[in-house]
Amino acid sequence: MALWEQSASDLSRMIARRKVAPSEVMAAHLSRIAAVNPAVNAVVSLRETDALMAEAKAADDAPPKGWLHGLPLAVKDLCATKGLRTTWGSPLFAGHVPQADDLLAARMRAAGAIFIGKTNTPEWGHGSHSFNPVFGATRNPYDLTRTAGGSSGGAAAALATRMVPVADGSDMMGSLRNPAGFCNVYGFRPSWGLVPGDAEGDTFLATLATEGPMGRTVEDVARLLQVQAGPNAQVPFPMPAQDYVAGLERASLHGKRIAWLADWGGAYAMEPGILPLCEAALQMIADQGAEVEAIAPPFPAEKLWQAWTTLRAMLNAGRMKPLYDDPAKRAQLKPETLWEIEQGQHLTAQAVFEASTIRSRYYAHMARLFTRFDAIVLPTAQVWPFPVGWRWPQEINGHPMDTYHRWMEVVIPASLIGLPALSVPVGFGANGLPMGMQIAGPVGADAAILAMGQAWHTMTDWPGKRPPQPED
Repeated sequence: MALWEQSASDLSRMIARRKVAPSEVMAAHLSRIAAVNPAVNAVVSLRETDALMAEAKAADDAPPKGWLHGLPLAVKDLCATKGLRTTWGSPLFAGHVPQADDLLAARMRAAGAIFIGKTNTPEWGHGSHSFNPVFGATRNPYDLTRTAGGSSGGAAAALATRMVPVADGSDMMGSLRNPAGFCNVYGFRPSWGLVPGDAEGDTFLATLATEGPMGRTVEDVARLLQVQAGPNAQVPFPMPAQDYVAGLERASLHGKRIAWLADWGGAYAMEPGILPLCEAALQMIADQGAEVEAIAPPFPAEKLWQAWTTLRAMLNAGRMKPLYDDPAKRAQLKPETLWEIEQGQHLTAQAVFEASTIRSRYYAHMARLFTRFDAIVLPTAQVWPFPVGWRWPQEINGHPMDTYHRWMEVVIPASLIGLPALSVPVGFGANGLPMGMQIAGPVGADAAILAMGQAWHTMTDWPGKRPPQPED
């Protein structure tokens, strides 16, 4: 097996035992990037080969900093990286080079990662399709005419094609889960607060988005989460970290109580083939001794949508006000971003209060539900990977989508209340395209959800069983 085909955990062990040098790992991955990235366009702002090889060779004989020691990592282009161009996919920042790392980047760098470049993302992370005017679109490695999803689409495609061994991402409205499902890898949205952000702007109300790990194995996801997690004393609502790796060896689905929510009682339109693929996966889980029960929607979908769109618009309008208020900069914002800001500008305090009240009631309801179930399961997406030339799906099965993100409504039940949610691959449709399903649990159950994912991975290993061949 080539070095670029190895998991991050296996590479880390090989480096620690001096069976392979970081410079060899770097050379292998740079060769892989040269071979497949021109077609997929997942890795952007790639650093010069000489500089990367010099850094890797310096790591050959250096004492290990952490489990990422000497591993090449491309950081999502929504995360600031010191000395490495960070654009947020926006022409306003096409040449921006930060003077400091964001906390997430600093933690991964401190654990020994070598930053080789960035992974592509939609402008400002708005939308689950990774295209922008700076770098263009990232293509799905299983069908280059299709999207890789988003907003962590570059990360998912780079992982699937073995250009990087492990990846970071972020998730507000499914951005760690949707591209993972579209690219046949794992994406984990941690409990909100487990992976804190930087102490900038509002940190009390902005509790919808989080950063997290992606990988081709659950072990890699768990190990990267160990690096990313941990309190930031300057940010409120800390979530204590756990040992996410220890429970993987004894992972089992036997006796787990799982609630299947399907399409939320018909509220979420689904393209044909998605629900049967997830149901076949659930049958495999039931065959392992889990109790799988299809249940009615635990909360009205329209109420969740009301709360979600109100709070999301409020946060976008507040955060992006300085750009919107400058006419020259406003002219360079994508239509979807302008829509978010303008929706938020017209909100009343009463509307925000009502949205927060809905969110609060839903959280309490789900807390009661989790006394009966260990996890809930939903599809990762409502559509198959769609043509790369689309901005977003306009309809599903004849049902018009009234916003640019309505087609991703299925991710809101976890996002709205900060549940830990793991997107696991469940195979391929008749169209040859991948799909995933979300396994979500109560807040704080991150280790338990990852253990369920590990048990599933041991049974199936879809990323290893069916890698893409974008170079063919």
